[in-house]
Amino acid sequence: MDAIDAVLVELGPESIQLIAHHSQAIPTALRARLDALCKPGEHLQDAVDLLGSADRQLGEVLAEAATALLAQAAFPHSRVQAIGSHGQTIRHRPPDATTEWPFSLQIGDPSVLAARTGIPVVADFRRRDLASGGQGAPLVPPFHHAAFRDAERVRAIVNIGGISNITLLPRDGAVLGFDAGPGNRLMDAWIQRHLGRSFDAGGSWAAAHAPDPKLLTQLQTHPFLARQPPKSTGREDFHLDWVDSLLAQGPPIAAGRVQATLLEFSAAAIANALIGLSPAVDEIYLCGGGACNEALVERLRHLLQPRPVATTAALGLAPEWVEGVAFAWLARETLLGRCGNLPSVTGATQAAILGAIHQP
Repeated sequence: MDAIDAVLVELGPESIQLIAHHSQAIPTALRARLDALCKPGEHLQDAVDLLGSADRQLGEVLAEAATALLAQAAFPHSRVQAIGSHGQTIRHRPPDATTEWPFSLQIGDPSVLAARTGIPVVADFRRRDLASGGQGAPLVPPFHHAAFRDAERVRAIVNIGGISNITLLPRDGAVLGFDAGPGNRLMDAWIQRHLGRSFDAGGSWAAAHAPDPKLLTQLQTHPFLARQPPKSTGREDFHLDWVDSLLAQGPPIAAGRVQATLLEFSAAAIANALIGLSPAVDEIYLCGGGACNEALVERLRHLLQPRPVATTAALGLAPEWVEGVAFAWLARETLLGRCGNLPSVTGATQAAILGAIHQP
């Protein structure tokens, strides 16, 4: 929820070209409404009204971002075939032993986006996979396969957003993928609370302190980490209320040490998941905002040595724009009537065409 990322992408049969990109802040009041909607158990007066109005307002902001991107690139709306819009996830309840009716809900009204831009919009990507018994996430592994697979080496692509997810690209055979655990989410929330910053630039605050071993051990008992794929997660599992409950069990810990511990927790969750993969990984590429956290990247390099760790910039696509390009690619697959999910990743009973098309 840090910003809206918009990318302009040209997709050929065998080519993926990023033409332009734009990042636009979400208005502060809307971010507060979205954050309230994301909190399970939060008491909201007239939650349905809040949900509907936030959905509409976010649709308008998404349209502003798309229009700003095209103006910046001096690119006519008429040349754009479609917009792929993931929207903002406000609740993700994938299939597990405790969920009777699995669902995943994203908002950001695609009809408003289509009406304002005059461009067809493909949205609501996750529900079709869930309807087939899948997790509805992660959805980016098929794009990773199309963009980054190598015929000679086993690659892993690690997307570090709020949650981290891993794609295993074997030389041949089925692509694997799953959520590994927290990425930036806990670190961002903690620094926002204590220093009023939206994120820890470069991981500098965490790097200035040492992790607390006891707290790290407590964090690593979270049951999601021991689950076998297919699996996906979100802020419903990893949130500050949970961290606070662990902190309350012991003596006070300085806020900087907690930040360092949260960074180590994210790094270890990713590294442990990668080390356990089969076939064994030859090389690892990072993308998402976490790839810009230098302290996190250094910890991953240390934990994963001797495996080389780089960002997707080494493969020709800057890490901060990979996910935006992925949803452009998924929208193209929908328009062509091609399946966009991978049952080997999500656990769905079948491959399916994802999303709904909203005409302008």
